[in-house]
Amino acid sequence: MTGTLVLAGTPIGDTADAPPRLAAELAAADVVAAEDTRRLRRLTQALDVTPGGRVVSYFEGNESARTPELVRALAGGARVLLVTDAGMPSVSDPGYRLVAAAVERGITVTAVPGPSAVLTALAVSGLPVDRFCFEGFLPRKTGERLGRLREVAGERRTLVYFEAPHRLDDTLAAMAEVFGADRRGAVCRELTKTYEEIRRGPLKELAAWAAEGVRGEITIVVEGAAAPGPEDADPAELARRVAVREEAGERRKEAIVAVAQAAGVPKRQVFDAVVAAKNATGTAPREGKAP
Repeated sequence: MTGTLVLAGTPIGDTADAPPRLAAELAAADVVAAEDTRRLRRLTQALDVTPGGRVVSYFEGNESARTPELVRALAGGARVLLVTDAGMPSVSDPGYRLVAAAVERGITVTAVPGPSAVLTALAVSGLPVDRFCFEGFLPRKTGERLGRLREVAGERRTLVYFEAPHRLDDTLAAMAEVFGADRRGAVCRELTKTYEEIRRGPLKELAAWAAEGVRGEITIVVEGAAAPGPEDADPAELARRVAVREEAGERRKEAIVAVAQAAGVPKRQVFDAVVAAKNATGTAPREGKAP
């Protein structure tokens, strides 16, 4: 018989939030795969439990190499417990490769539910929670980051992101540029920890605050795009939005498609608005045919 892979959620801050089953699973597992074995040691000390099996590291740097070894253990009947530094394994953390490999081999995969920074931030943000999407970490490079944000500029659902503190100001500034300066957001810092802080407000204000320097674990929640209204179809406004995207480095064709999707209008209508704006200023459009 094959073994079982157990994904265990760990506290995102306060160790008292550890799920009750976690200590029992740590004691019973044949193998405990941990993102950081030193953090695991601190957690087991806080829970007053000793891992019953061998402990191995499983992090981004060795995930590809370690996965076959763990799959072999699972195939041999072992119970493998996977834990990361905080939250649920495989959610912007190591684990996806192991889960996929286990599923492919027909190995049972289960979980010990635990704290989630995504859901916690969403719940306390004060923004709509009926529909949301998790976008993880944005690319580090400016152009790639802007491109990823433009992809979801018209997304109606609430957006949730993770971000490193030293990039927070640039990310919020980019969000204000792409989503609009007045789009509402919430920055959740050090959730459940001693210095927990939640900042809510327009993206432009949050960006100004972050420019002063922020520390700690960060989760960003951003309000979804408003439903298209009559003002969104105004030709001058459509042309302006295309121009903003072009100035940010986006090709006109892609900018027109994105603006049309966000405004809920045909691409031809946006193209005509751009042509009219160019004619009004005496500048011919660079792309002479409709997308």
